[in-house]
Amino acid sequence: MSDTTLAHGAHAPHKDYEGAKTGMWIFLFTELLLFGGLFLVYSVYRTLYTHDFHLAAGHLNVPLGVTNTFVLLTSSLTMVLSVTALQKGDRQSALNTLGWTLFLAGLFLVIKFFEWSAKIEHGLYPGSPVLKSLPAGEGLFYGLYFVMTGLHGFHVIVGMILLSVIAFQVKSGRVHQGDFVKLENAGLYWHLVDLVWIFLLPLFYLTN
Repeated sequence: MSDTTLAHGAHAPHKDYEGAKTGMWIFLFTELLLFGGLFLVYSVYRTLYTHDFHLAAGHLNVPLGVTNTFVLLTSSLTMVLSVTALQKGDRQSALNTLGWTLFLAGLFLVIKFFEWSAKIEHGLYPGSPVLKSLPAGEGLFYGLYFVMTGLHGFHVIVGMILLSVIAFQVKSGRVHQGDFVKLENAGLYWHLVDLVWIFLLPLFYLTN
């Protein structure tokens, strides 16, 4: 094999960027189907127990829910800024804004922890005697609340792990200006996490 062939990258690893992005979009679609199914279940039960759902929603902490919404929206902004910075070749700015995204994600979980703790202290958790003593509609509301916000919280944790791994790769130079698809895909995942919360906010916190 000639040197010219080698110079043109005969042995260079092939990277299918479009394939990677397509794969991520397919994965995100399956995630939307998952949450979409839960939203459908919520809608059916809310139609059947409208009054009970309104009563139960009145006990949720709306200021904390709204605060967490602003936290996640800001984290989406910092995620976009991180991808943009890396595309421009500014690795340090990409790392800084990625760090802010991780901080805001952690802040979201801390706020959610205090919110859940308050409910648990009042005996409002799946399978609790207090929850079983409530009318059927209120029990269903809290059951869906813990399942759906808990599943969303799990996705936040997965997102934090993913972003941490990508941050390490950016710092080490494995993800860079010429190869940023991993950071871009991580950003798409993070935007999905934010989008799901935007739907959860009115369903639970603003339904009373």
